[in-house]
Amino acid sequence: MTAEEVANDGNSIPMEGEDITPKKDGGLLKLVKKEGTGTELPMTGDKVFVHYVGTLLDGTQFDSSRDRGEKFSFELGKGQVIKAWDIGVATMRVGEICQLFCKPMYAYGDAGSPPKIPPNATLVFQVELFEFHGEDITEDEDGGIIRRIVTKGEGYTKPIEGASVEVHVEGNHEGCVFDDRDLKFEVGDGDSLDLPPGVEKALQAMEQGEESLFTIKPKYGFGNAGHAKFNIPPGATLQYKIKLTAFEKAKESWEMNTSEKLEQSVIVKEKGTQYFKDGKYKQAAVQYKRIVSWLEHESSLQGEEKEKAKALRLAAHLNLSMCYLKLQEPSPALENCDKALELDANKEKALFRRGEALFVMKEFERAKDDFQRVLQLYPANKAAKSQVLLCQKHIKEQHEKDKRLYANMFQKFAERDAKKEAEQAKKETDSAMDIEENAKKEAAQAKKGTDSAMEVEENGAQEQTAA
Repeated sequence: MTAEEVANDGNSIPMEGEDITPKKDGGLLKLVKKEGTGTELPMTGDKVFVHYVGTLLDGTQFDSSRDRGEKFSFELGKGQVIKAWDIGVATMRVGEICQLFCKPMYAYGDAGSPPKIPPNATLVFQVELFEFHGEDITEDEDGGIIRRIVTKGEGYTKPIEGASVEVHVEGNHEGCVFDDRDLKFEVGDGDSLDLPPGVEKALQAMEQGEESLFTIKPKYGFGNAGHAKFNIPPGATLQYKIKLTAFEKAKESWEMNTSEKLEQSVIVKEKGTQYFKDGKYKQAAVQYKRIVSWLEHESSLQGEEKEKAKALRLAAHLNLSMCYLKLQEPSPALENCDKALELDANKEKALFRRGEALFVMKEFERAKDDFQRVLQLYPANKAAKSQVLLCQKHIKEQHEKDKRLYANMFQKFAERDAKKEAEQAKKETDSAMDIEENAKKEAAQAKKGTDSAMEVEENGAQEQTAA
């Protein structure tokens, strides 16, 4: 049966169907007109695609996606549509067509929706569900982490980096459970517990008490390295079921006064340093970035507090640059060195590490300048002297390489020009030969014409003699 075949005939519509309200108060009845396929139902947060026709009880149509020729989509359970739709569509399967009879309390209530829907109107919607899929929670919306909410959480706050969370995680790959644990940790420390980055990003999108299913692509999973302990191969897509049992929200910058920011900065600096000593550079970087976020916009500090904040920011940028060098990420290392040098233009470590970052980026001239600057300010720095020599070696090699490249390039240009000249000379020779040949042909043709004329003249003379 098609959607058109189950359309209402326009007469007064009798209310019938199953009460699908959570409280069984009769406010929403559902009558299935065509059964759907499969067993899966949409979940809270899923994006659903439907066609619908809305009428009043007397059959008067007030809206229709079919008339517009475009499916309507919304995120289920997010309050983007009337309450009846959030409840009713959640009970549908793909391909299903149903009628939803919506009392005012589940529709537009006492106010209605003028001019088409009067106050306290009971509405009838014929709805067809075409498809649904989970919610993309990545910042770039690249499909790397897809969420499907099993149980909606409570409240509006979510964990941020540094929040203490209590969770249950169950990791699954190709039908095999590889991780099943109850954990308590701070967001940002997940790597030390063998959790992929996608799990921590997922937690930051969850509400307390929420249980959700997450599909995590390799970029946010264990990447191209895989995970030997869990027997996860490179490039694996993972499924995680996560329940956020409880969390203690870390204070936002705006929630702390100056003294608290300085106190917390000292604490996380020590924590970051310990991570760094343990070789956990990503976790260390998370801690140092928190210091920057708390203190970089503090413009009202005076005296001792101002100097303390400056010292903490400087240390944070220097340590971040070192973390990124260890992680072989020269661009953010360079950025943090620049930030450190804004605070102290002659800082030895900042100049040296910026030189290291530029060296990795093959910016040998700029790297040499930084190492030479270090030597000017700190002549005893033997490492800087060695780096200057190394830069000079690479610069010389680059010059020789460029010289060979340009020599080959000029040789190719010369060969190309010679070839063009040869081709042009051949063209001219061929053209000259053509002209000569044509001249010969014209001469032969002229001779032929002369001979013919002589023959005519001779014949004329013979004719005169005969006369």
